[in-house]
Amino acid sequence: MHGYDKSVRPVYNSSKAVVVGLGLTLTQILDVDEKNQVLTTNVWLETEWEDEKLSWDPEEYGLNNTRIPCQMIWLPDVLLYNSADDYTSGYMPSLAMVYSSGRVFWGPVVRFRSSCRIDITYFPFDDQVCRLKLGSWAYNGLQVDVMNRSNTIDLTNFVDNGEWELVSVKVRRNVVYYACCTEPFPDVTFYVHLRRRIKYYMMNLIIPCIILSILCLAGFLLPPESGEKVTLGLSVLLTLTVFMLMVADKMPQTSESISIIGIYLLVVLSTSCLSVISAVFVLGIHHQRGRPQRVPCWLRKLVCNILAPALCLKLSTNPNQKSTAVQMRKPDYRDNKKIVRKRRIATEEMDIIRLERKTNDPLLSSTSMNPTADELVNCLERKSNHERLGELRELILLLQRKHSEEVVESDIYREWRDVAFVLDRLMFVLYLLITSLSTLFLLTMRPPDVSL
Repeated sequence: MHGYDKSVRPVYNSSKAVVVGLGLTLTQILDVDEKNQVLTTNVWLETEWEDEKLSWDPEEYGLNNTRIPCQMIWLPDVLLYNSADDYTSGYMPSLAMVYSSGRVFWGPVVRFRSSCRIDITYFPFDDQVCRLKLGSWAYNGLQVDVMNRSNTIDLTNFVDNGEWELVSVKVRRNVVYYACCTEPFPDVTFYVHLRRRIKYYMMNLIIPCIILSILCLAGFLLPPESGEKVTLGLSVLLTLTVFMLMVADKMPQTSESISIIGIYLLVVLSTSCLSVISAVFVLGIHHQRGRPQRVPCWLRKLVCNILAPALCLKLSTNPNQKSTAVQMRKPDYRDNKKIVRKRRIATEEMDIIRLERKTNDPLLSSTSMNPTADELVNCLERKSNHERLGELRELILLLQRKHSEEVVESDIYREWRDVAFVLDRLMFVLYLLITSLSTLFLLTMRPPDVSL
């Protein structure tokens, strides 16, 4: 080692390039930070090159190879181009294995924090491809030529990750010409294809969200008399909002893509809002106050002739039935009142005429006056009875009219309740259809095949 300068390339001819072979043994995937888009891995970096200044005759020294601290020899300035670290950690100090032919093998243990573009479109069914780009930083390809030692990454000592599944790996050598220099800059890029394990997200995100959607469906089946339709809808709405906050906190803050789980939660949240609005509308129709107006003819025909048969619902309301009850009873009441009044007047006139005849007839007037007085009293009593009977009849007719109006009003309420019932079931079918299609879309959506 006398006269050895570790800052100079280990070649005697300065025009000769030092060929550095790079390999990688992946031992563990520590973390995939989707929010910051950083991949953290533990690797064994395999670096191999020929140092012409470290060769010797094994027969002379009786030694075929030796271990030397890496701080004492020349090391290639191999860096991670897409590093997300602060460049203060460096490689772990380790011994380099030097052979008598001058071949040097150095395999430090390294923790890489590399930037990785995360595509969240298919989250949580997403695949991610991250790359580790290694190459010399200061030397060009004519001085230090990096080559890949193999076409794959060594996975012999790989420890499985609980969140990510390692699908495939690949190694590729690239030669890049930058704008600063005319010389080539080769690099070795290691590709890592990861696939997210979905069991955790199925149990903690997707299935609870589907259950909440079913609960929102159950809200349509609640009768309006219970008064809990809006309460249930608002509870589901608040829970879905919490789920959206959880997903938003997990995702990177980017507008390049929107995850399908986010779209699914947004659809469920929107339909839940519509279910609450429809519940308020249905309850407002069902619990009307004051004197209601009859259902418009077009709405009655739409509900009873089109929507109800399409939804397989049977209603008591006849769409062709017209509100004739009040119209028929009012004329009857007026006619009966006139008839009673005419009959009473006619009876009084007949009694008066009969009394006048008895008074003016000489044969009848010569007789005793007691019968005429009795008849006069009876006439007055009959007149009074007729008046009472007329008042009683008027009261009965008034009660009949009141009853008929109550029946018609009850029919109007029933028609509006039928309309509310049909509209509620229509919203139920629409919500079921939208939720089922969105859930099916979510569960069957898969990312396209990735070719490294």
